[in-house]
Amino acid sequence: MSSILDNRPALAQEVEKVAEVAGYLWQKGWAERNGGNITVNITEHIDDAIRAMPAITSPIAIGTTLPNLKGCYFFCKGTNKRMRDLARRPMENGSIIRILDDCSNYEIIADSPVMPTSELPSHLAVHNYLIGKGSAYKASLHTHPIELVAMSHNPAYLEKDVLTKLLWSMIPETKAFAPRGLGIVPYMLPSSKELADETIKAIDDNYDVVMWEKHGVFAVENDIISAFDQVDVLNKSANIYMCGRSMGFVPDGMSEEQMTEISTVFKLPK
Repeated sequence: MSSILDNRPALAQEVEKVAEVAGYLWQKGWAERNGGNITVNITEHIDDAIRAMPAITSPIAIGTTLPNLKGCYFFCKGTNKRMRDLARRPMENGSIIRILDDCSNYEIIADSPVMPTSELPSHLAVHNYLIGKGSAYKASLHTHPIELVAMSHNPAYLEKDVLTKLLWSMIPETKAFAPRGLGIVPYMLPSSKELADETIKAIDDNYDVVMWEKHGVFAVENDIISAFDQVDVLNKSANIYMCGRSMGFVPDGMSEEQMTEISTVFKLPK
């Protein structure tokens, strides 16, 4: 069976990155059952032949109007699809969609009519915001990193930048590779417009990774590998902190002076 990826190496590479990250999420235990979502703006890899392709579904309402997404194309993980399956067969467990000119509907164009994640409106709202602010970010990732989610159950960590500073202090690489830290969004109903709105506010407050209390994280970056990397380094710090606590002591962490030195030397945030 032919695929939209055939003879399109740049587009195929973007989908391969999604499959690679999906595998990492499953291996780390961050993607139980069908947990988590990935959406990537692939518009730059779309050619005239793809633009002329007929849809394989009728138009599907987004539920809102997103004017910055006119003519955009996205690869999306499918609803009720497992990350472990997305890793092995991305085009059977995800699909490519086209946003229609009314910016209120989309249609699936390839390879199969796999309905995108139920959280698609939230993801698309974030992409609409990113395009509107002129951001180069094209990938969004939602996943359930165990240690970070566990820490979000402690109200003391949910005050602005409390968890950010703790995580930065555990290992120098966290400050270097996640220099904007971790935004916090209080618990809200998954897939709700309110959750999407608060996530956009947190990103607008200069965070690349946002903690959804008692749920998971949402990350945006240039590509899906970079989005995964941000979550990975933040969760490593959470793991280091919890390992120290499990050994019976509270980790000292780096001092403010040491973290300031890292910011100065590496010219952070980039």
